Amino acid sequence: MNGQNRRYALCFALLTAGLLVLAALNLTTGSSRLSVSEVLAALGPGQSGSAAAGVVRQIRLPRLAAAALLGGALSVSGFLLQSFFANPIAGPFVLGVSSGAKLMVALCMIFCLSRGLAISSAGMIAAAFCGALLAMGFVLLASARLRGMGMLIVCGVMVGYICSAVTEIAVAFADDANIVNLHHWSQGSFSGIGWDDLAAAALTVAAALACSLLLAKPMDACRLGEGYARSMGVNIRRYRTALILTSSVLSACVTAFAGPVSFVGIAVPQLMKRLFKSAKPLLMIPACFLGGGVFCLFCDLLARILFAPTELSISSVTAVFGAPVVIRVLLSRRREAEE
Repeated sequence: MNGQNRRYALCFALLTAGLLVLAALNLTTGSSRLSVSEVLAALGPGQSGSAAAGVVRQIRLPRLAAAALLGGALSVSGFLLQSFFANPIAGPFVLGVSSGAKLMVALCMIFCLSRGLAISSAGMIAAAFCGALLAMGFVLLASARLRGMGMLIVCGVMVGYICSAVTEIAVAFADDANIVNLHHWSQGSFSGIGWDDLAAAALTVAAALACSLLLAKPMDACRLGEGYARSMGVNIRRYRTALILTSSVLSACVTAFAGPVSFVGIAVPQLMKRLFKSAKPLLMIPACFLGGGVFCLFCDLLARILFAPTELSISSVTAVFGAPVVIRVLLSRRREAEE
């Protein structure tokens, strides 16, 4: 094993260890603190009726699984968008994709709940996917007319603000108490996700990740230019369509269950590139997935314990740690341009 491969193995080992440590902290820390032995006992057979088992199995375990799964999905979605637009600050939140998904989910939930209907997990994912595609379509239309990625990012931010404003208006004028509670979801949170929702999210994310890995080779070819990619047999139109759909599915799945989560899709791919010192898609996709899980588990832990019993929205914490990464990326790009 050469030095580069040893570095990759060490980085994956560190990410896996970080994921396990944070998972243990998320299981033991909360309004009722549990020891590791109590958590293990609660997870064992014959303990389903105890209070500790209820806290661990029905609240903390699905929440940490959701944070790891959806955080990884959002990070991979951001990496795909950055590869597509060739811009390090492109991401589902910045480009308005998450806000478009949030708007469509909120409207569907308001429509269903006001009529006493329940919306399924598949229905939420489908609604979020439609909203994400609409927002992405608008950004793509703008990209055909705007010169410079800076203006494209500004356009995406404006789309996000418009969608968020419409969502807030719809939630504010809702009459039903259940609809008013959408305000908490609209701020971003991994709480309240059940095992059925988690199963639907896992199936969706697994399928999208498989598609992402299949796109790794054409993504690698496109890094060297479209002309080179065509010479390697890449169908550029089909590749772009698949990349957009896959990224939209990943970000839509996150928004459907956790609401909009900011900066994960931008910051984590940049951190992984610096950690691994590589941008190879076949390496970055699993790295971003693990890194996104670690990042969101860490942020969710802080959101729960910093001002307990008051819980912060996950986006508030991810913004605190993600925004400095984006600022550093912008400053480094400006320094490179000046040189």
